[in-house]
Amino acid sequence: MAEVLDVVTGRGGELVLRRDGSAFEVIANGVFLMDTRNGESERLLVTGAADRLAPGATILIGGLGVGFSLRAALDHPNVDSVVVVEREAAVIEWNRGGPLRSVHDDALADPRVRVVEVDLVAWLRATEERFDALCLDIDNGPEWTVTEGNAELYAESGVGGLARLLRPGGVLAVWSAGAAPSFTDRLRTRFADVRTVEVPVPRGEPDVLWFARS
Repeated sequence: MAEVLDVVTGRGGELVLRRDGSAFEVIANGVFLMDTRNGESERLLVTGAADRLAPGATILIGGLGVGFSLRAALDHPNVDSVVVVEREAAVIEWNRGGPLRSVHDDALADPRVRVVEVDLVAWLRATEERFDALCLDIDNGPEWTVTEGNAELYAESGVGGLARLLRPGGVLAVWSAGAAPSFTDRLRTRFADVRTVEVPVPRGEPDVLWFARS
């Protein structure tokens, strides 16, 4: 039986951190959100984008999660700096000084990292920053959002806003827990090059990644 390590009320509702054997799990409002058992697709989200960039790149990671994507970014030779946008203070603390710190070798302590504690959808609307890559792992993907407001990110207006935040030649990378053909179509209205990658998981349908470049 999983051991509950922490229960908090976050901006999006109840968040639970629990340990099941050697793995950690995060539950949001009673719905499984993420764990530390694999992380292959979360790492590929970043490496697949960074591989297409020149050295010295600045990337944004939307959603800290358990730190897999951040660790992959810091380990990639093309990445110079990383901005992490995460709205839940508890998730940041679990990664910075809590049990998740060991998962990514204390990645938040790296001086190349800047963490912004804010809702990503609102921040993207307001920011004037531009990035070489946007790597988004928000909720469970375009067609299964635990938090209702996150659906805006994957809508036509959201895709347009993301495109405007990319520097010339930049890459938009998006993670999902399942296929979303309509999202692929929306990306193709804004980007000339859209690639979809399926990543098998131990149970259920594959994770899906999109890499889009103008």
